[in-house]
Amino acid sequence: MILPKELMELISQGEGITVEFKKSTTDITKDVYDTVCSFSNREGGHIFLGVKDNGTIIGVNKDCVEQMKKNFVATINNESKIYPPLYLTIEEYEIDGRIVLYVYIPVGKTVYRNSGKIFDRNNESDIDITNNADMVFNLYARKQSTYFVNKVYPAVPVSALRQDLMDRARRMTRVNNEHHPWVDMTNEEMLRSCGLILEDPETNKEGITLAAILLFGTDNRIMSVLPQHKTDAIFRVFNVDRYDDRDVVITNLIESYDRLMEFGRKHLNDVFTLDGIQRVSARDAILREIISNSLMHRDFAGGYVPKFVIERDKIITENANLAHGHGNLNLNTFRPFAKNPVIAKVFREIGLADELGSGMRNSYKYTMLYSGGRPIFTEADIFITVIPLSEASTATVGPVTGGTPQDTPQDTPQDTPQDLEKRLEELVEFCSMPQSKRNMMDYIGLTDSKSFRERYLVPLINAGRIEMTIPDKPKSRNQKYRKVDIKA
Repeated sequence: MILPKELMELISQGEGITVEFKKSTTDITKDVYDTVCSFSNREGGHIFLGVKDNGTIIGVNKDCVEQMKKNFVATINNESKIYPPLYLTIEEYEIDGRIVLYVYIPVGKTVYRNSGKIFDRNNESDIDITNNADMVFNLYARKQSTYFVNKVYPAVPVSALRQDLMDRARRMTRVNNEHHPWVDMTNEEMLRSCGLILEDPETNKEGITLAAILLFGTDNRIMSVLPQHKTDAIFRVFNVDRYDDRDVVITNLIESYDRLMEFGRKHLNDVFTLDGIQRVSARDAILREIISNSLMHRDFAGGYVPKFVIERDKIITENANLAHGHGNLNLNTFRPFAKNPVIAKVFREIGLADELGSGMRNSYKYTMLYSGGRPIFTEADIFITVIPLSEASTATVGPVTGGTPQDTPQDTPQDTPQDLEKRLEELVEFCSMPQSKRNMMDYIGLTDSKSFRERYLVPLINAGRIEMTIPDKPKSRNQKYRKVDIKA
C-alpha cells in the first residue's frame, strides 16, 4: 500500500511534539515504547519506523516486517511493559520501493507507564518524569480533569460495592480464560488491577473511583454520586406518537447491559442469518456491539439522558459524548478512541466487548447480514448510532398499546428460529428442480414479495444454498432458482 499523501506531509514537516521518526530497520528499538508512552500521556502522535531523524526514508527490512509487527503488538499488550495495556495497530506502507511502518497513538485519558516509568513529550523528546513529583502531579491532574469517571471517593469503602457483582465478573472472565488473574484476587486487588482505585491528586487520599461505583455499586450508591445516570429504552413501532413499550434503566453498567439486551431481544425478531454456512444470531451480535459501546463510551458528566430506541425501520442509540471530531465516521478511515478506558477494560475482561474499534466493524458486518443495510455512526457532542432494519425484524413482535398488530400488514410466518430453519431446508429441497420466485412463495405460503426476499431468498443465495439459473440477468422474468449441491 502506497504511503498516503497526508502521512508524507507529516514526514516532510519533521519531528515535533506529535511526530517521531525511528530507524528500526530490523527490530523495534526500546525507545519506540518510550515514545508510545509519552504520546499517550501528552497529545497523541505519529510514529514512523524506517525513517531517520532528519526525515530520510531508509525503509524497514522486508524480511523483518512481520516479526516486528508481532513484537510490537505483544509488547503494548504486556502489562509488565506498557501499563495500562494499549490496543494499537501498526500499518505497513511503501514509498519508492521502501517499506515504512506507521503507528498512530491516540491521546490517553489515564497515565501510561513504560516498564514502570512515566514519560511525557516535550517538543521532539521523550522525557522521563517518574521522579519529578510536580510534573507527575500535573500529569495526573490533567488526566483527571478530562476523565470524569476517574473521580475518587475516599469515603466510600470497597465493602460498599456489591460482592455478588464482583463474583459474577470473576465467573464471566473464566469463560475465555479459566486461569484469569481475577479468580485468585481479593476485591481490592481486582479493582487496583483495572485502575478502579486511584489517588485523588487534590487530597492525596486513595479511594475507589466513580467508574468502580458505576460498574459494581448498589443502585442507591450510584444515585447518590451520579443522580442523572439512566438509559431510556423505547420501542416505537405501532404507536409512533408515543411508544409501545418503555424501560427506564437505572442500575449498574453490568446489569444495565442485561436489561437492554433483554429489551432488544423482546422486540426484535431473530431473523435467520448465515455467516458463510454457519447460522449466527446477527440480532444478538448487533445488540451486543451497540449496547456495550453505548455504556462504555458515554460522557457520564453530562445531563443528557442516553437513549436506546427501536423503530419500525431502525435502531437508534444516543449518548452524551466527548467528541474527537464531528460528522459521520468512515469504517475505512476512522481511528478508535477509548472515551472511558477503565470501564472498557472491565467490559473486555468479562466478555461484553472486544478490542477497541471492533464494535464499528462488527456492527457493519452483522447489519449487512441482518437487514442488508449499512449502519451510520455520527460523532458529535451527542454520539448517534443508526442501525437500519428490515420489515421482518419488527413485523409482529412487542406489546402494542396504541393500536393492534392487525392494523399493520404482516405476512411473515411467525416461526420460532427452529421452525424457520426447517422451512429454509424444505425450500432448498423444493428447489432440487428449478423453481420461480412465485412458486417458492406459494410453497411456503407467502404473498409479500419483499418479506420473502429478505427472510428467505437473499439469505439462501448468500449462503450458497441456492443459485440463479440466469445469474447474468438477476431481474429476468424467466429467472429461476435451483439447489446447490454442497460437495464434501
